[in-house]
Amino acid sequence: MDSPKEKPAHPTYRPAHPTTQPAVSSSEAPGLIDQLTHEDVDRARDRWRVTRARLRERRSKLFGWLPLFWLLIGPGVLVFLGENDAPSMLSYSATGARFGVGFFIPFIVLTFVMGYVVQEMTVRLGAVTHRGHAELIFDRFGRFWGLFAMGDLILGNFLTLVTEFIGVRAGLSFFGIRPGIAVGGALVLVLVVITTGRYWTWERITLGLAIFNALFIPAAILAHPDWSAVGHALLTWTPLPGGNHYEILVLILSDIGATVTPWMLFFQQSAAVDKGMQPRDIRAGRFDTLLGASLASVFAIATVLATVPLFHHGIDASQFQTAEFAQALEPWIGHTGAALFALGIFEAGIVAAIAISTSSAYAFGEVLQTGHSLNRSLREAWPFYIVLLGSAGAAAALVLIPNVSLEFIVLTVNVIAVLAMPPALVFLLLLVNDRELMGEHVNGKWANIAGVTVTVLLICAGITFGIATVFPKWMGG
Repeated sequence: MDSPKEKPAHPTYRPAHPTTQPAVSSSEAPGLIDQLTHEDVDRARDRWRVTRARLRERRSKLFGWLPLFWLLIGPGVLVFLGENDAPSMLSYSATGARFGVGFFIPFIVLTFVMGYVVQEMTVRLGAVTHRGHAELIFDRFGRFWGLFAMGDLILGNFLTLVTEFIGVRAGLSFFGIRPGIAVGGALVLVLVVITTGRYWTWERITLGLAIFNALFIPAAILAHPDWSAVGHALLTWTPLPGGNHYEILVLILSDIGATVTPWMLFFQQSAAVDKGMQPRDIRAGRFDTLLGASLASVFAIATVLATVPLFHHGIDASQFQTAEFAQALEPWIGHTGAALFALGIFEAGIVAAIAISTSSAYAFGEVLQTGHSLNRSLREAWPFYIVLLGSAGAAAALVLIPNVSLEFIVLTVNVIAVLAMPPALVFLLLLVNDRELMGEHVNGKWANIAGVTVTVLLICAGITFGIATVFPKWMGG
């Protein structure tokens, strides 16, 4: 429902891209026109298209919502399919190969429910304040906590970027492509996508790449899963499997880290701002986020099912690299299925590399108050693009170091993401409960209950992991 109050009454509120401007005289107009940037013009064009689509929606009784939906969809789908990245898909692969169908199928669904709870809050925060997550943390909590959040994000993002290019290298190695060519070609593709100078173009290209996360579905079908067992697992939630408790705990944390990570907060909020979303778009943003979480959960479960044959045939996959997963699966799902699996890992790495490097650049630009929009040209926002391109390039270079253990790194990165998430969630909850900042869009009772529950669960998981690491005998490790 449209809100009559588009702007919260906060003294430091600075709408980045207001929808209306005060009237100006003709003598003032030339000066204002000279101040317009590429970003201003492109975003105004995008908002005008949304306004026209909204008017058509009101006039049409059947499918009138489709054009508006097409224009507003994007950040929510991208953030979840971007989080279905190379380390995440490897984590799901290790889960299916080690434990088959059972406890982890409904657990993965639960992690995406947690992800939706968190990301819905970022949609509202971006649409109402028109400001990125990093900028709000600096403004509301001061320089110390702002730098703390930035350090948390940048370190985690860079480690994750390294794993994305490792996934790209390993996925394409299934087809005999040499590491230098695979990583170099992937880096060129990332650079082409992020230097279009247009948010809309960047978003559509990345969405087109992200939909290939669905390659895991035919791979799962070729594995001939026991659908009754899948249904039973979803409905009954079987107990935790037996075995090494420490290994199970690491997989639990890794699967959580495959769904809920700090970069997602920074990325989706900044993308919503770059897209020009307004409070009236919050409902569409929620649907976009729900769609992204639903698609990503289906693709994640498909990845588990594709690797279940390794579990049934007692194949030890504990030391597998991504390409080795595809090679090991070939006797059971055929060359086509194995090729789809390897291509899916490649796609997961590419899309995540684009999204994660963009989230780092958004945060950097917000904090330094320089241009930080994909609607800006290289000349207008060169610091933004240097961070974006530099982080991707450095990560790609590190991947070419020989003898890198993919599974150890990716599981570790996912675990680090879980441990880093509680502080990020505390900042988020404080921001969305700030009535001066959020106005009528402040968190409600049930949103707070859900958000606090997710935070407590992550804190408990982190504490359990810490205890298990210090006292491995207690966990059977």
